[in-house]
Formats: sequence, C-alpha cells, structure tokens
Amino acid sequence: MQKYKFSHLGTWPIFIWELGSISFGNLAQFRLGTWLNFVWELGKNLLGELAKFSKHKRIMRHSIKLLYFCLLKKIIFMIKENLNKIRATLPEGVTLVAVSKTKPVSDLQEAYDAGQRVFGENHALEMRDKHEVLPQDIQWHFIGHLQTNKIKYIIPFVTLIHSIDSANLLEAVNKEAKKHDRVVDCLLQFHIAQEETKFGLDLEEARQLLDSEAFKAMENVRICGVMGMATFTDDEDEVHKEFKHLKAIFDTLKHDYFANQPQFKEISMGMSDDYPIAVEEGATMVRVGSKIFGARNYN
Repeated sequence: MQKYKFSHLGTWPIFIWELGSISFGNLAQFRLGTWLNFVWELGKNLLGELAKFSKHKRIMRHSIKLLYFCLLKKIIFMIKENLNKIRATLPEGVTLVAVSKTKPVSDLQEAYDAGQRVFGENHALEMRDKHEVLPQDIQWHFIGHLQTNKIKYIIPFVTLIHSIDSANLLEAVNKEAKKHDRVVDCLLQFHIAQEETKFGLDLEEARQLLDSEAFKAMENVRICGVMGMATFTDDEDEVHKEFKHLKAIFDTLKHDYFANQPQFKEISMGMSDDYPIAVEEGATMVRVGSKIFGARNYN
C-alpha cells in the first residue's frame, strides 16, 4: 500500500476506499497485529493533522475507532473461516493441530470459540503461559524441539509430545512424568527431509531405542506413533516421497513392536503448505499454523 500524507480532509476518503478494496480473505499472508497497529497509528497521525479543525476532530476519532474494530472483527471472522475451510479438506479421522506458536492468546481464544480444541506449540514456557489463561479442555500438543530442562514446564498438562528424537529425551520425559503420576503420550520424530538442520531419528536408531532395557522399564511414557517434517521445497514429488517414507517407517514399527497396541496409530506429518499431500500419504494429524492465524510474528 502506498504512503499517504494527510494534509487535508480530501485524502481520508481515498484511504478508506483503498483499504476497503483489500481482500481480507488474503490477510493470512500478513501479520495481523501489524495491520491493527497500522490502522491505529495512522488514525493518531490523522488526528494530529486535524487538531486545528476542532469540529472534525471528534468525528474523525470515532471514525478511526470504528474502522479499527471493524478490521478486528474481520480478522476474527477470518480465523473462523480459515478453520472451516481446512476442516472441509480433511477426511474423517485426521486431527487438525492448530499451530499457535507466537500468536497472542486472543487469537487462540477466537479459534477455540470456532470449535478448535487441539493446539500446537513449540516453546515450553509459551505453552505453559497460554495453558494457564485459556480454557482447560484444550488439548496441548508440543511440536518443537524439546530441551530436557524445559520438560518440567509442560508435563503436568501436555496431551501429546510430537518430538521425541532421542532415547535420552524420552527417558527424561518419563522421569518427569513419574513425578506427576502421569503417563504421557509421545511420538517418535524421524528425520525424513533433505535439510540437515531438522531433528529426528532414523529407523535403526528407533530400533535401538525400542529394543533397549531402559525403554522397556519406562512406565510413564506411551509411544503412540511417528512424526516427521518434509523438505521445504516446491518439488511435490520429493514431498510425496518423504511422506511415503514416514508412512513406511510407521508400518514397520507397527508390525515389529506395536502390533497389539491400539494406541500406536498416529502419523503426524504435513504443515500449512504441504498438509494436503500428507493426507494423501496417510497422515492422521496435520499441523497447520499460518493458514489459520496468518504469518508468525517473531518480534
């Protein structure tokens, strides 16, 4: 959007017209909080220009507030609309995990009011803080790389940990869960992408973990499936191949270790840009963030 100088009243209708022409359905591409701040700051600047026109100042103040809250209402509607669109694409039995990392509590509450109950976070302290103020029937999934010194913050309430990528981490989760007399559900994370920066086990490492006496002695964790992240690429054939690989790993572990354990049923794969491919390849959980809430704000 071009910059405006509000040196006279005639500019204001032009701005209203152009703002109104924006497709709010595409606001997911932007940082929504930035849009609200933009409107508010713009309004304050305009009022400064209009300070000498006292008879217009009150009118413009109310107009700016009205525009601000109309935009907020649009954003609230957008979250609900995005959720409904994504749900309509998911087959029965596929769980939508709304990835809410870096998003304000108000956004999560709007998603909750739209019927969403499963949320994913990748920072333990952020998840703890949100859990304390949001409805208690939310199912909290931890989806990021989990540091052992942060486990204690989420163990009392976490529903599912997607990112078990080592025997040491699983043992630490088991130890902390025992303190709270809980059995915590976990997924084994596998490295299926081309990027070396992603975390995860390979099949041989998983076998070593599951065959170990240490694992057999763990009574406070339960392995419920697998998780993986595909390469960030426009090559859909590569993404298909990587998700097929994760499904094959799941099938192997199911046959060799969990044949008689019905809880081992989850394949967590697919994010905002590739979840339709993941569903095609057998995902039972998809982790979607920006397609629901808009781009993340890391500031």
